Amino acid sequence: MKSSTHRLGRTSAAAALLLSAAVACSPTDGSQAVAVPSPPADIAGYCRALHKELPAKVLEDVARRDASPESPYTAAWGDPAIVLRCGIDRPAEVADPSLHGAEVNGVGWVVDDRGEDGLRFISRYREAYVELLVPASYHADAGILVDFAKPVDKSIPKTLDD
Repeated sequence: MKSSTHRLGRTSAAAALLLSAAVACSPTDGSQAVAVPSPPADIAGYCRALHKELPAKVLEDVARRDASPESPYTAAWGDPAIVLRCGIDRPAEVADPSLHGAEVNGVGWVVDDRGEDGLRFISRYREAYVELLVPASYHADAGILVDFAKPVDKSIPKTLDD
């Protein structure tokens, strides 16, 4: 019994430490905290090109906002933020046969419905992986991908591999 109490105490302390670190790293300037990918140089070039092509608004009236830290590999819109990350490592989800796919204006995506957490879209058959996280509060579906298809298609070359 004594050891389980000790483990619980350590787990609670570790959780408190992680929570305080997350709060300490949260931006206080109204920007959206985003984990920034570290793509290799060739992929980074595609992502920088994509960053320049991204729309000022999505879903007709959701405006682009700052992501923190600023990076050519991330972007955010609205509050709560719709977050785009370019140059992520190959996600296992691209090979998951249980997930649905969508093709919007020539760009393939894996659709990961995360229930109350919203939707996660991952580009397929492109030289760089793009992830789009859409909070459930937007009640969005794959139609949101129309706003991102042209920039992705223009900036990131197609590949036959996934």
